[in-house]
Parts: sequence; structure tokens; C-alpha cells
Amino acid sequence: MRLVLQLVGRLLLIVALCLAAATMWATFDAYRSVDRATAASAQRVAQALQGLYWHELLLRSSRMREHLVPVPEWRTLETMKLISPGVCVEFQPATAFEKPLCGQSQGIGRTPPRWFASVVPTFLGSHAEVVRPVSPRAAAAGTVVATPDEAASISLAWEYILNVIDVALLMAAAIALLASLAIAHTLAPARAIVLALQRMARGQYRTRLPRFRSMELSMIGGAVDALGSRLEEATEQRAALTRRLIEIRDDERRALARELHDEFGQNLSAILAFANTIETASAQQAKDNGIAQDAHMISQATHHLMASLRDALKRLRNPLPEELGLEASLVNLVDSWRSQSATQPTIQLDLKGDLADISGPAATTAYRVAQECLTNAVRHGAAREISLRVERRAGEDDALLIRVEDDGGGDAARVERSAGFGLTGIRERVTAAGGSLSILPARGGLSVAATIPLAA
Repeated sequence: MRLVLQLVGRLLLIVALCLAAATMWATFDAYRSVDRATAASAQRVAQALQGLYWHELLLRSSRMREHLVPVPEWRTLETMKLISPGVCVEFQPATAFEKPLCGQSQGIGRTPPRWFASVVPTFLGSHAEVVRPVSPRAAAAGTVVATPDEAASISLAWEYILNVIDVALLMAAAIALLASLAIAHTLAPARAIVLALQRMARGQYRTRLPRFRSMELSMIGGAVDALGSRLEEATEQRAALTRRLIEIRDDERRALARELHDEFGQNLSAILAFANTIETASAQQAKDNGIAQDAHMISQATHHLMASLRDALKRLRNPLPEELGLEASLVNLVDSWRSQSATQPTIQLDLKGDLADISGPAATTAYRVAQECLTNAVRHGAAREISLRVERRAGEDDALLIRVEDDGGGDAARVERSAGFGLTGIRERVTAAGGSLSILPARGGLSVAATIPLAA
């Protein structure tokens, strides 16, 4: 999953948690605000009655103090204005048949759903009545008792929550959108870093990244640039060492070819001459003692050894591209395989592009790759048809493509992991030339492809 989506998902989760916390806080605050309104109503009514009490005490001092505040006189419109909506206030001691004086509760708030009306009182509890004395200095003046209306308080709380949630949702959506854009903008350079690493994985080590504003991303970009420089230097050094090792190995192969030709070739020729002499002498004596037959078998074995030696010398000596050129040497290579035996598989040669001016290490590497792949396909497989295709891709990507396909079966993964000297050798040669080698399954067999840059 992309990092931007992960961060945005976590941000949305945090916003949802904050929204849930805000909803809970709004519910608690709205529900408890009724208690504050109840206490405030009781306090305001008590203060109003206190003024009425002392007014009656001064004007009608002959009356008993418990009758200084006639009940009908405090139930006025002015007193109603002091009572918050959804709160009922009564004066004690109350006279007979007196009802509480309640604030307006009809049409207050929105009708809450049933689950809200049942859940909120369960978790937050019920509202308590508030008692305030009319006059702290005169206990006989009576008290004011304010009681909240449960249904009205829940309706007010629900309306308050809806108003708060609307604003909170808009803020949460705005925060989530702006934060997502900010996160995407901040992490946009990460794509450039990933693309640079992918180019480095393909061998393009000199990949300069732009300067980033973020200190962390700038440090990562600097580390990637430094890594690319070190990888390019190491690759160049390894390629130079590999080329030197290949040159040394080629020199050793040529020296070994001379030794084999001078020593083994002459000795085999001498053995063959002696065997022919013995066979001729035995035939002239006309003796049936088996010597002529043994000498003939020695001659056949010597011929076989000499043929094997010639084949080995062909592989050890300087490759033909240095003498004939790449195109002629490839034609000669295919013709030599075709002429060895009629039972050999069919070998098709397909040459595309201008191969005339290809020489030096690139031509040698291409010839060795074709030679080794044809040898493996003929000797180590049951192929009936082998295709050798050599193509020069001109233009900016001036490179040589060598592809050998066969229908002899084989496991591409196992061959890829093989530590044989042949594949190891051509892989080293291709790598030293700055190219790439791949072994993939083909229709009925294997496909070995090598790309050799001609500018290397």
C-alpha cells in the first residue's frame, strides 16, 4: 500500500477519533448545561423574591413575616422572564393548589431519537433540583426550588449536539482534505527517489536528484547520489578487472593451445605413424596373430584423439572475429556445426543490421556467447531446431543483441543458477562489456539472450 494512502488513512482515523471525542464532550456539556440553567434560574428568581420580600417588610411591617410575600404576587410575567426554558420553579412554603411556574418548553430543541433519550440519562444520570433561599438573612422568607424538565433537557442537548456536530464535520472534512494535500505534496519527492533507485537497479548509476526542501528527504537524496557514484566506480573497477582477467585467460588459452598442438599433436602423429607401420608389417607377414588388428584399433583411437584435439584447439585459439570479422565468423561457426553430422539439429542463422564494422572485444564477446550457447544446445539438450539471431540495434542505444533459442526442453531457473564454467564465462564476458545476460523459458526449450553495448 502506498505511503500517502497509509498516512491519509491514519489521518482520517485520528479525525474520526477526535470527532467522536468532540461528540461525547458536546453531549456531556449540553446535558450538564441544563443543570447550570436550573441553578441560574433558581438564583435569579430567589433574588427577585428577595427584593419583593424586603419591599413588603418595609411597607407592611405589621404583617407576619411568613405572609410578606403573597404567592400570587410573585407569579408575574417579569418572573417568567427569569426562568430558563425547560425549568420549573416553585416557592416554598407553597400555598394550597399552587403549581410550579415553568419556563417555555414547547418547541424547544429537536425531538431526539429514542436511543439517545434512553442512553444519555443512563450514562450521565438525572438532573437534580436546585434549592435557593429567598433571603440568606431571613429564613422565614421561604425558599425557591428549581426543577429541570427531563424531556426538554434531552431535546436541548440533542439540538446542541447536532449544531456542534455540523460544525465539527465541516472542520474535520476541511482538515482531512488540507492535511491530505499537504501530505501528498510533502511526499511527492519520494517518487523521484524511487525512480532514481529503479534506474540504479537497471545500471544507470549516475542519477542526480533535485534538491529537496525537506531536510530528511534532502539527506536521503544525497545518500542516493553518493551511493550511485560509489556503485558506478565499483562497477567500472569490476569491469576493468574482469576485462583484465579475460585477457589473461585468453593468453593462457592461446599458450595452452600451442602446447597441445606442439606436444600432443606431434606425439599423436608419431603414435599414428607407428601404428600404421605395425599394421602394414603384420599384413605383409600374413600372420594371424592379432597384431594387425590391435594396430588398427590404435590408429582409430589416435584419429579420434586427434579430432578431439582439433576441436579443443578451435575453442582455445584466437576467435575467428579477429581474423574474419563477426558476420563471417558466425556463418563459419554455424556451418561447422552443420557439417559435423547429419544427425545434428537444424540450426538457423538470422543476421540483422550492419555487422561489418563490429570488431574488438564486442565482436569477441558476441562470438563467444554464440559459440557457448550453440555448444550447450547441441551437446546438453535434445533440441531438434536451434535458432541463432544476431541483431544490431542502431541509434542512441547502439547495441548488439544475441539470442539463441532451442526446443530441447530444460529448466530456465535451474540453468540460471548453474555454476558451470561455460555460462559463468560468458556471463563474465558480457558483464565486463557492460551488457546483460538473461536465460528465460522459450517455446519448448530455453532462450539465452545477451545485450552488448557497442559504445562500451
